[in-house]
Amino acid sequence: MKFSHAVIEKNVLLLVVLSLITISIGGLVQIVPLFTVESTIERVDGVRPYSPLELAGRNIYIREGCYVCHSQQVRTFKDEVERYGHYSLAAESMYDHPFQWGSKRTGPDLARVGGKYSNDWHVAHLNNPRAVVPESIMPSYPWLNRPLKYADMAEHLKTNRIVGVPYTDEQIANAVKDLELQAGALPDGDTSVVTARYPKAVVGDFDGNPAVTEMDALVAYLQMLGTLVDFTKITPEDLKQ
Repeated sequence: MKFSHAVIEKNVLLLVVLSLITISIGGLVQIVPLFTVESTIERVDGVRPYSPLELAGRNIYIREGCYVCHSQQVRTFKDEVERYGHYSLAAESMYDHPFQWGSKRTGPDLARVGGKYSNDWHVAHLNNPRAVVPESIMPSYPWLNRPLKYADMAEHLKTNRIVGVPYTDEQIANAVKDLELQAGALPDGDTSVVTARYPKAVVGDFDGNPAVTEMDALVAYLQMLGTLVDFTKITPEDLKQ
């Protein structure tokens, strides 16, 4: 006998029960396979946790709402890859809490902005965007020249470790000093220890101010975006692992 779908539609209780069964089956089909793999994120050489200065800069980036107008996700479309570079990988955001993929672009995507412009350009752009991009509608951020508050940076790294960022005890113990070294606030310091702990970290006095400023932190963060992974050594097979 042919079963009429109208029977289900007219019986609320039966409809609810069958809907729950259908949703449960669909959910199990999607969720169960995830328990058979070590990670749902492909591992890519080069990706590392943020240095203390970069992490402080990322906090400022979020505080100032930069993510509202700038995404950090190059999609897999030909026009985006040609303009911004290799499409974004999930592994590049694995230590982001929260991630900065974004959903709107008033300005360009920043996923690959690291190394594209000089430190001086970024400082000038943040102080007065129209000085370097006359048609820009981006607001100015002159207050970024104030001193950066970073005395609690070690605690900040500890908190990130709680949510899965693999900061070591050594990195946490040296958080404040590493931040000062990267920002050029310790002229006689050995900056090689920073780049050893955080490969490809950009080191220097970013804004010409001997004090560590919020500008130093934000520029350090921007200068590392998209620079950690060497895409000339990445193959499609690597991304399937």
